[in-house]
Amino acid sequence: MDDEGLDRREFLQRCGAAAAIAWVVRVATTEAEQRGDYKAADHLYGMAIDPAKCIGCARCMEACRAENDVEAGAVRTWVERYVLTTDGQTIVQAIDEKHQTKAPVDEHKILRTFFVPKLCNHCANAPCVQVCPVGATFTTPDGVVLVDKDYCIGCRYCIQACPYGARYLDTRTRTADKCTFCYHRITRGLVPACVEVCPSGARIFGELKDRNSPLARYMRFSKLQVLKPHLNTEPHVYYANLDGEVR
Repeated sequence: MDDEGLDRREFLQRCGAAAAIAWVVRVATTEAEQRGDYKAADHLYGMAIDPAKCIGCARCMEACRAENDVEAGAVRTWVERYVLTTDGQTIVQAIDEKHQTKAPVDEHKILRTFFVPKLCNHCANAPCVQVCPVGATFTTPDGVVLVDKDYCIGCRYCIQACPYGARYLDTRTRTADKCTFCYHRITRGLVPACVEVCPSGARIFGELKDRNSPLARYMRFSKLQVLKPHLNTEPHVYYANLDGEVR
C-alpha cells in the first residue's frame, strides 16, 4: 500500500477514535447538567427576527464580538442591507460594525432598502453535524448546535456544508466557530447578547416548547418563515414577513 493509502487510513482511524471520545464527553456533560439546576432536555430554544424592526445599527455585531471574543475579521452574526433599485436589481451588502458598506449605491436608483440580521440557524437537521467526521459539531438536547473545540480537527467540512454561510475557521485555534446563541448565557436564564442590546426589538429569543415564552407568543401572532426552506434543515431561527428577495 502506498503512503497516500496509509495516510488516509490513519486519518479515518483517528476520526473514529476522536468521535467515540467526543460522544462519551457529550454523555458525561449531559449527565452533569441533569444533576444541577439546569436540565437541557427541558428546553428547546429558538429565535425570531423581524426585519421590519431592524435599523442596521450593528449593535448586535458589536455585542456578539465582545461577549464571545470573536476574532477580528470574523463574525458570528451579521446584518445585510438589501437594496432594491428602480431598474429591478437586488443588491445585497454586508454592513460592518461602523454601519458602513463597501460599495455605495447611487441614491437616485434606490427604490427601497431594508436590513436582515443573520446568524447560525441552529437547524434540527443540521448539515454541519452530519458531515463532521469526528463528532466535534453536535446538537445539544435543548436544540443548540455547538462546536467542541477540543475535538475539532479544522477540516472545514462543516463550513462547506452550511448553506447559510454561518461558520468560519478561527485562525487562532484552527477550529470551526459560529454563533452559539450565547449558550453560556441562556443556560443561566439570560438572553443572547445580540438580543439584549437590540434597541428596536428586532430579535426575539425564547423557548419553543413553552407557550408562555416571549418567542412562542410572538410566533402565534406573526407570519413566520425560515431561510431556504427547500433544504429541509428545520432551522430554529424564524423570520417575520420575510421579503421574497431575501436569500
